[in-house]
Amino acid sequence: MDIFAKYIPNFLLILLRAGIVIGMLPFFGSKSIPVQFKIGLVVAIALILTPVVHFEFSRSDIPVLVIRELIFGLVLGFAARAVFIAVDMAGQMMSNAMGLSMAALFNPEMGQSTEVADLYGIIVMLVFLATDAHHDLIYIFVRSYEWLPPGTVEVKGLVAEAVTITAKLFTIALKMSAPVVIIMVMTNLLLGFIYKAVPQINIFFVGHPFLIFVGFVVMLLGIPFFVQVTGGSLATIKDEMTRVIVIAKGHHA
Repeated sequence: MDIFAKYIPNFLLILLRAGIVIGMLPFFGSKSIPVQFKIGLVVAIALILTPVVHFEFSRSDIPVLVIRELIFGLVLGFAARAVFIAVDMAGQMMSNAMGLSMAALFNPEMGQSTEVADLYGIIVMLVFLATDAHHDLIYIFVRSYEWLPPGTVEVKGLVAEAVTITAKLFTIALKMSAPVVIIMVMTNLLLGFIYKAVPQINIFFVGHPFLIFVGFVVMLLGIPFFVQVTGGSLATIKDEMTRVIVIAKGHHA
């Protein structure tokens, strides 16, 4: 028991980072994955790594170490999940531009329309799994204990890095939604000209289904462009996670 007791603090610190990062990783942190599987995976990783990862600390340092691990785990997981958050944002932008969220204006209790975001989320998840990107993320996460054992995390640059990732997230979302949003703006302008020319037309009931039709056509034609942008963004996740680890070591990437 004494042999196991000395590993318990190390196990708990490793479990903390693993729980946060695995919970935020794409696919592994998905709501469709059973909670029991996530807990089992996190505990299994912690049990495997505890005898391998060596680090020393005093009991008085535990609160500081927990805070550092918490911040590092959140930023590392955010870097891995940023592309999927961007896809969800792009889907919401397209829904708003196409008028699919109009129902929420008449009945706010229905909430936001997420069908487009869910559709693109499925596509990006298939690309993510097809390119074996999940293997790279697990590899980077496991190696983070070798490159950056608990107790050696520097949090000064992590907040600035989180802001940088957020800025990139908005850029990716705009790129993904740009074709649909631009066409929707042009279609709205065209409908405005038609209404001015023929005021007798009930432009709302004519234009709303037309906007949805044009939006779905543009979405269908734009899927190759979306897959290309998504593939390029997914390829940078490994570099983003490595950059977070380098910054947490106290070096500038």
